Amino acid sequence: MKANWWYRFLLFVFLTVISVMAIVPTVFKFDESSKFPIKSKISLGLDLQGGLYMILGIDFKKVYKDEITGYARKMAFSLNDFGVKARMGELKVTDPDDPQYSVVIENAADLDKAKQRIKDYFPSIIRMTEEKGTELFYGLTKVIRTQVEEQSVTKSIEVIRNRIDEFGVTEPEILAQGKDRIVVALPGVKDIERAKELIGKTAKLEFRIVNDEIPPAKIQEWLEKVKASGLEYKKGESWSKYVAAVNEKLKADLPKDFEIAFERKVNKTTNEVTLLVPMLVDAVPRLTGDELQDAGVQIDQQKNEPYVSLEFKSLGAKLFEEITGSNVGKRMAVMLDGNIYTAPNIQTKIGGGRAQITLGSGNFNSLMQQARDIALVLRAGALPVQLDFQEQRSVGPSLGQDSIGKARVAALIGCAIVFIFVMVYYRLSGIIAVATLVVNVLFILAGLVGLEATLTLPGIAGIALTVGMAVDGNIIIYERIREEIRKGLGYYKAVENGFGHAFWTIIDANITTAFAGICLLNFGTGPVRGFAVTLLLGIAATVYTSYFINNILFELYLNKTEGQDLSI
Repeated sequence: MKANWWYRFLLFVFLTVISVMAIVPTVFKFDESSKFPIKSKISLGLDLQGGLYMILGIDFKKVYKDEITGYARKMAFSLNDFGVKARMGELKVTDPDDPQYSVVIENAADLDKAKQRIKDYFPSIIRMTEEKGTELFYGLTKVIRTQVEEQSVTKSIEVIRNRIDEFGVTEPEILAQGKDRIVVALPGVKDIERAKELIGKTAKLEFRIVNDEIPPAKIQEWLEKVKASGLEYKKGESWSKYVAAVNEKLKADLPKDFEIAFERKVNKTTNEVTLLVPMLVDAVPRLTGDELQDAGVQIDQQKNEPYVSLEFKSLGAKLFEEITGSNVGKRMAVMLDGNIYTAPNIQTKIGGGRAQITLGSGNFNSLMQQARDIALVLRAGALPVQLDFQEQRSVGPSLGQDSIGKARVAALIGCAIVFIFVMVYYRLSGIIAVATLVVNVLFILAGLVGLEATLTLPGIAGIALTVGMAVDGNIIIYERIREEIRKGLGYYKAVENGFGHAFWTIIDANITTAFAGICLLNFGTGPVRGFAVTLLLGIAATVYTSYFINNILFELYLNKTEGQDLSI
């Protein structure tokens, strides 16, 4: 044999050995503790191992309101820091897509100074829409609204991915769909409800002062009025929307700049709400989770109960110290996603930038899990927007195993039919073709491991399609060889010409299919991308096995028969 043949043969052996080693952990189901040098295994998609598929939607009208409220708070803080006494005014929602918030300047003489300060401090972010005496109304600019839309989706995807990484899900798929939807696929998730809670929790942390000047009996009277009007919370409805509706109903009764929030007492065993404690709190939070540096779980040594410890950034620590210092004797409500978790009395000014969220009494393990989840979502980052579950599909592992079983049977039957046909029609050369087909599938599976790609049910279909395409490549070569033999050429020359004439036909056919696969990979989602990955891997493997490995084996065959026999 020529030296060139040995180089090609050794490359073929090397690739085959590497491919076999790559799929051994998958075939024998090795775990991470195995001493085998390769740890990676083929990851199965949602449709093969079960899991959760969700579509989350974003209500940008609410996002705009939250955004302009935040800027109004920053404007008031900036002006007071600048020496201009100012306070937040009111939210005006004439146009839901363009809400406006006012800032009230205490001294009319400072009006021009305040306007210039806001213009300099918030350039191209907000615009003044109206001026009523010392009350200035501001709205978001169009550029900022566009940025908010884009950043809300990208930041939400980033936060969800961080949470899922801490949750321990492998091979999640998180991507944007349109401008206001996010698709999340979590293969292998067992605890569906906990996964949903962690992903959907906005983790909007707020600190608000409680107004205890209004007696609880009066607050209860307001709530009875709401109930009498026909507004009542029904299990399964959105709690946040119910609370918003309650405050809208009581808008004329509530003191200015205050709203009602609830502390919900939950039965840790049944997860049912056993008691609702209404409180009158600031309508606008004094401090938010934007200034949070870190969150962790600690144990109260006296009560032996877990709690969430919070650490603020430098600005947040300064604000927290000012808020506690100016409200000694009052209660501060610590709220997460609109729910009051605790409302302790402020006994003294608190410095150091540290606070905590207590979870009440109950089962230790349940409280520990709750504390860990809260710390996880706060640490991984708060969702910039509230996400609504618009669609959810859960796939059981038994269904995935059933799909794998049926796909395996279909693949075995299909391969058996193809192999028998090829070996009967092309005799000994057909056996060479079968060997190349087996190596082809081996290379595809090894490619999935190497690329850390996910194998889906359509991906299995892609492998089956690849086998058919590889057979087609072999048939093109073999028919070309037959034509050359019919012309009276010797076997050596017939094989050489057959491979030479078939090369560009095989390349052209596979390149056109590869273009379609690339389009599916770029523009497809979910299982479609899984099909595209295996298809593209299959095309690369098909070109190499059908042409190059076939050529190597034919040269070996002719060398053994000294060119005197060719069973084709």
